[in-house]
Amino acid sequence: MTEYGEADTAADDDLIRDKLEPYIRQFDLANRKNAAKMARYYQIFYMLENDIRQLIIETLESAHGPNWWETKAPQGVRDEAKKNRSREEQAAVSPRSDDEIDYITFGQLWDVIRENWTDFAGIMSNQSAVGRVLSGLNMLRGTIAHCGVLAEDEVDRLKLAIRDWFRVLEGPKA
Repeated sequence: MTEYGEADTAADDDLIRDKLEPYIRQFDLANRKNAAKMARYYQIFYMLENDIRQLIIETLESAHGPNWWETKAPQGVRDEAKKNRSREEQAAVSPRSDDEIDYITFGQLWDVIRENWTDFAGIMSNQSAVGRVLSGLNMLRGTIAHCGVLAEDEVDRLKLAIRDWFRVLEGPKA
């Protein structure tokens, strides 16, 4: 994590590796190499997706107050979040978050932005560009999140999409 994060988690990584190493070595070498390669793209996407979630929270909370979720998130998105949260509670797993927005999909983040475009228009270049970038990222996300391996063309596409995302965040052009 030292490449992207502030803290050096080498000690934690060593502890995990020591306890899991006998099991990890049982996996095929090619599989282990692909996992190491894809870990980098997972980290990038993790940061991007959580940054987008935070941008939505900060923007809508600033414009509409702390109850923005109830008043500004589309009903279908709220229903899906509630269903996902309930499914996790019934499975007796630790809650992933106290924030409902963390229970929606990447694609639904775009739904929230699109439905509240007037709040985002001043900080993003234009609605169609944002939609195009998020749609492209969502396509790439599937491979990353579901343990696939990105082809080199898709790695290039991911790099361009990340740049495009930060370009739309430069705001409207005068």
